[in-house]
Amino acid sequence: MGDLLDAITAPVERVRLGISSAAAGPFQHVDYPLANSFDYMGDPGLHGPGSVSWRVIGDVATFVGGIRGLMIQAAHPEVVAGVGDHSRYREDPLGRLSRTSAYVTATSFGAMPEVHSAVDVVRRIHRRVSGVSERGVAYDASDPGFSAWVHNALTESFLVCNQVYGREKLTKDEADRFVLEQTSVGALLDSDPMPTKADELTAWITEHPDVAPSQAMRDAIEFLSDPPLSPSIKPAYRILQAAAVATIPIRIRRTLGVTATPGAIPVGRAAVGALRWAMGSSPSWRVGLVRTGAPEPEGLFKQPLPIGPVPAQK
Repeated sequence: MGDLLDAITAPVERVRLGISSAAAGPFQHVDYPLANSFDYMGDPGLHGPGSVSWRVIGDVATFVGGIRGLMIQAAHPEVVAGVGDHSRYREDPLGRLSRTSAYVTATSFGAMPEVHSAVDVVRRIHRRVSGVSERGVAYDASDPGFSAWVHNALTESFLVCNQVYGREKLTKDEADRFVLEQTSVGALLDSDPMPTKADELTAWITEHPDVAPSQAMRDAIEFLSDPPLSPSIKPAYRILQAAAVATIPIRIRRTLGVTATPGAIPVGRAAVGALRWAMGSSPSWRVGLVRTGAPEPEGLFKQPLPIGPVPAQK
């Protein structure tokens, strides 16, 4: 009976592991940002195990949220000029993607020394990013307003994609808590303004007066629509990208020059569900739970801890 069960389950497990490995691969081009997290046992970081942020960012719907955030960020001519003029995303797309993912991971689930280390890296990069956009407006990545656009676009995208594609839709109070919690991340880079309620944040993004098309925006959207991924994962990426586009406010979609594909949301939900089945919740969320001594929600984690061993309890 055991041999028969193995014969049935082994192919399914291979499929699951294959999907998980393919989805995680593009984000593994830098060192893991929580590699030393167990050196800080008990440290809750910015949010801690009772936060809404750990639940939202720990779910695979953040794959869609990340794509959406990058697209919306490109709608600000000065922000996207800084990316186009100073980033090597065309030459090293997976490196930039991995660095962005590592920053989100560290600030979301890391102990405070890991949070500050990630922020210090970004601050050093921002000091070199300044110039003039094609519409003649000066930009500086350290400017609180430009930093706020980047931060708020990502926060709002994680929230919206959780509400559409997430494992568990948040209540209005929980959505407001998430937005408020995320202001602690933006504050580390002096982002201002940062709305503290979900509806206010969405309105701030949707109605922002600086949203406008630019050539740097068109270049970024073209890249995000067809990045140089391996043929094995590009079809899945395109489904997630279409799912992201379908949730972008109409005004910003028009600025970006993208259109929502009919059926993109139900197809996106199916794709995110398949990722959730294969990957479970983020192993970095699990690292945070172990570091703080909090219980692990049953059935959410399918991947092993990415670091170890866990220090013995004193």
